[in-house]
This record gives sequence, structure tokens and C-alpha cells, in this order.
Amino acid sequence: MDVSGGSGQPRSGNDESAEPRAHPTDPAADPTGPAERGPGESSDETPAAPDEPGRAAAPTGKPAPDTGAEGDPDARSKPPSDGRPTPAPSGSPAPSGTSEPSGSPAPSGTPASPGTSAPGPQGPAEPREPAAAPRHAAHHAGTGTGTPRHRTEAHTDGTGGPGRPPQRRPEPGGGLLMGRPFGVPVYVAPSWFLVAILITWVFGGQLDRVLPELGAARYLVSLFFAIAFYASVLVHELAHTVAALRFKLPVRRIQLQFFGGVSEIEKEAETPGREFVLAFVGPLLSLVLSGVFYAALLPVEPDSVPGVLLAGLMVSNLIVAAFNLLPGLPLDGGRMLRAVVWKLTGKPMSGTIAAAWVGRALAIAVLIGLPLLTQSLGSDAADDVGMDTVMDALLAAILAAIIWTGAGNSLRMARLREHLPELRARALTRRAVPVQADTPLSEALRRANASGARALVVVDADGTPASLVREAAIVGVPEHRRPWVPVSTLAQDLTDGMRVSAELSGEELLDALRANPATEYLVVEETGEIYGVLSAADVERAFVKAMARPS
Repeated sequence: MDVSGGSGQPRSGNDESAEPRAHPTDPAADPTGPAERGPGESSDETPAAPDEPGRAAAPTGKPAPDTGAEGDPDARSKPPSDGRPTPAPSGSPAPSGTSEPSGSPAPSGTPASPGTSAPGPQGPAEPREPAAAPRHAAHHAGTGTGTPRHRTEAHTDGTGGPGRPPQRRPEPGGGLLMGRPFGVPVYVAPSWFLVAILITWVFGGQLDRVLPELGAARYLVSLFFAIAFYASVLVHELAHTVAALRFKLPVRRIQLQFFGGVSEIEKEAETPGREFVLAFVGPLLSLVLSGVFYAALLPVEPDSVPGVLLAGLMVSNLIVAAFNLLPGLPLDGGRMLRAVVWKLTGKPMSGTIAAAWVGRALAIAVLIGLPLLTQSLGSDAADDVGMDTVMDALLAAILAAIIWTGAGNSLRMARLREHLPELRARALTRRAVPVQADTPLSEALRRANASGARALVVVDADGTPASLVREAAIVGVPEHRRPWVPVSTLAQDLTDGMRVSAELSGEELLDALRANPATEYLVVEETGEIYGVLSAADVERAFVKAMARPS
């Protein structure tokens, strides 16, 4: 993966230096921090999160300071009050013929505000579906140095075992599903029908001047041209898709949209050479199609319906190829320029910056130059000048906005990929206390505070994890009722997708969380031993903080 590297160790909401600390499973220190705060009380402190969150902790019987105390090696960051799942990059699709992954997403989400504090875990609200993210494999192995007093094995079945992300759910559609060539779903977005109507109307007007004898049938011919043109765009996108699959890069989907199509490739090429090839094959296929239509046009009468259709398809594919070869992101030519600069400098980020700024300059050139060019080549009739000028200016403004936005998204996307390795499950995981299902909430929270933990795992009689106590549910229970509320009534049953490996990091971690949205996840070692509980709110906070750091 072309990550130019992210510096710094991820923290869950703190800026403390990376000094050696005691293992999180060591006994809690004597109380030195602030007094415990009940639900509804807030604090302006920003608790620290250790580099090595602990494994499942057993009650030690010793009183422990509030887990938010600064300087405590077992300190954990407080979850936000609204506790949303991991923010993943989101964005808008790129223009016609591009193969930018999901339109060069930009990071979403804002830092969560500190929530209320309770003498134990406290919680986020209901989960929401995280957006799609760019993918790459980035592992950062972390190790614990202590031996937990209580060892609990996390048994998994199915495909979501420790050490590898769970199976992805079916991807959401992007319109009307047309088929799955090479196993990749192809969708027609609702906006395509709008552009099909527009092409039918415009091309029908041109046919009226060339073949007036067609009458109303010219609109059927124009509709056929619109469909054939977008079939050519689909071939362009399939070229990107086949190349990506050849390089073992996952392709989420192909979508035909208002201004063309987009191949949503979920990883970037690992080398500049592959990046260049991946970008170039699309325009190359469009040039080949233009040549094919030209060869088919030679034996055909130019003033016939087949002749007009073939000529239109030849010119349109030539325009698609030329437009996408322009050297600015998010176009294919911009990705080719990025690959060249990447090869020369050895830094993918440098290539992205260069190609993105060229893309912004290109957007300004399109905004100003396209109306001037079309006006100089257009009709001189007074009746046509006004409407044509408005339409050309509108088209230029839309194209310029797409290119400018795509270039900016490409910069943000590169910055995201640079910092994603800082997100490590091991560093963000909270210590957890295993409790039986009938344990009163007050007793479970007492054990958690005594051992410096901030999460509760419900286990069965054999010590196998069965569910996770939801933080949001804990906050909702008044303190005077907690002795009579068993933890099982506040727990969410564990599924395979809610078990993640402690070794996951970067995009691989986000993939695992995105595939199974939840507020908490059970983090396990490769051996199946419980390492702790990962809160989606902590991942979001670390994600936002990493994105705020300068590249």
C-alpha cells in the first residue's frame, strides 16, 4: 500500500509522551486521582489512554482511583456522550471514466464531546452505519507484558475469528443493479436517467437538421445513442476493474452516473508502475472504441442513421479519452501524473499533491476556457447564441466544480492514508472485567473500578464471553437501582463480527468495524484470550485527532 507513513503513536484522546508504563493488567495503584463522579457529573479533564490496553482483568479487591485520573497507567479516555461508531472516510464520486476509490473520500466525523461520568463504564448512543473507507493492510503488532489473574478464552465460530476481519456484509446498492461482470456489481444511478433524457433531447435536435425525414423517430435513435454511449463508458470502467482485479485490488462496484462512470476501487496500487497502468487502461479502451467505430463508419453512408450513430459514438469516445487524459486529479491523467511524480520522488504523497494542484488549475481552465472554446466553434445565429452560451457556462461550471472537489478530496484522501496506521486496536482497547450474567450492576462496576477497567464482559459458567455490557445502558440506570439490575439485562449478545483481533490496525481495523457496526467490540489475542473491549467512540476520537495532525 502506498502509505508514506504516519508518525506518532495513537492515543485515545491524550497528548502524553510515549513513556514506558506498567502493563494494564497490573494491580491498580493507590488512589491519587480525583474522586469518583456519578452519572450526570462532568469533568473538563481529558483522561489518558495507554499504548497497551490490558487484557481481561479480574477483581483485585483493592480500591482504585477513578479511571480518568491523570498519570494512572491504567487510565482510559472517557467515551463521548453520543458515542458514535468509527468515522470512515466518505466522499463523492469522481467524473466520467475515473477509477478513484469511492470518489476520493474525505474524512467525516467530529471530535466527540466529553460525556457524563459514572463509577464504571459509560456509554455512547446507538450505533450508526459508518461510511465506506479506503482499504489497505497495515499491521502493527503490540504485546502485553503482564499475566492476567483471570484468563478467559474467546471462542469463535464461522468466518470472523481472531486475526482476520469478519466477512463483509452485502454492499449497499447505488441504483439499479444491471449485472455483475467479473463479480463486480454494476449500478445505474438515478441521475443517469436524467442525462439520458438530456442526451436524447440534444442529439434529437441535431438529427432533425441532419436527417429531417426521421420526424419523431429521431428521439428513438437519440435514446439508442445515449444507451450506446454509456455502454462505452461501462467498457471504460471495466478496463479499470479488470486491471484492478489483476493486481488483486478489491473493486466495490461500478456506477454509471450523470457525468459518466466511476469504478470504486477500495485499495490503491502498491507501486507507481501499477498505478500508472491502472489509470491508463481506461482512456486506452476509449481510444480503441473510437477507432473501432471509425473503422465501422468507413463502409457506411454518412447521411444514414447508422452513419450518424457511428460518427457520434466515435467522437464521444474520443472526447472521453481526451478528457480523462488531462493531467489533474481526480481524472485518470491526474493519477498517471501522480504515478510519475511518485516514481521520481519515491513519495506517493508528493505525487498526490502535484497532481491535485494541477487538477485545481485544470478546473479553473475548464471554467473559463470551455465556454470560450464552444462559442468560437459554435453557430453565429443570434437565436442560438444566448441559450448555447448559458448551457456551455453551466456545463463548464459543473465540470470545474467536480474536478476542483475531486482534487481536494484526493489531497484529503492521501492525508487519511498517511495517518491511518496510527489507529491500532491494541492501543485503543479498554481493560475489561469478566462478570457472570446475574451479577448486579453495582457489584460489576465496583469490580471494574477496583481493577482499573472500563468495560464489562459477560461470561458463562465456563468463562466463555457471551455478551458485552453496553455503556449507553449503564448510563441510563440510576445509581440507586444498580444493586437490583443484573448486567445481563444491559448486555448485547456477541456475534462473530463483534470479535476483532488485537493485531488489527489502520484500514484493516476500520474494515472490520465497518463490516459489523456496533458501539463496542470484544478484542481478542491470536490465542483467543480476551484482551479488552474496543469502543467505537474511542476509535472515532483517535481518528479525528490523527487527521488533525499535520502531514
